[in-house]
Amino acid sequence: MSIRRFPLVILVAGAGLVAAVAGAGWCTGLRINMTASYPRGLWRIETLDRAAAAGDLVFICPPETAEFERAFARGYIRRGLCAGGLSPLIKTVAAVSGQQIDVADQVFIDGRPLTGSDVRHTDAAGRPLAPFAGGVIPDGDLYLHSDFAGSYDSRYFGTIPSSGILGLARPILTFGP
Repeated sequence: MSIRRFPLVILVAGAGLVAAVAGAGWCTGLRINMTASYPRGLWRIETLDRAAAAGDLVFICPPETAEFERAFARGYIRRGLCAGGLSPLIKTVAAVSGQQIDVADQVFIDGRPLTGSDVRHTDAAGRPLAPFAGGVIPDGDLYLHSDFAGSYDSRYFGTIPSSGILGLARPILTFGP
């Protein structure tokens, strides 16, 4: 092998190793979170062998809707391996089927205020945000939330099907708030 090709061989071998490690991590449920809704870093998807409950921190695939395509276009979510080509979300289940959601300047669940749920009417770029209209959560749907003030969550996209849950979200190595 010539000296000139040696760096190329090292580069290709290194890229192959990185791809193999990333693939193994993906298959074992490891994910990297780069959004501000929850601490950035390495997370794991753990099996959820029961119905989701309020307080569960979950990985969930967004449904294929115009609302989520608009969210992608605005940069709120990234491309990923969920149906529709979007990335899974990390969110806390704030309410489940049958609960009443009321949205004003903040969110109320069954008449009680949801902490950290102030509703914004524009995003960080000054574009209008339309809050969710509220109502009783339909069977099979969830209301998702993040305490991060700028989070794109059910305050804006409403309820989504629990069938999109990939599992519980567990931090492995994270940094930041």
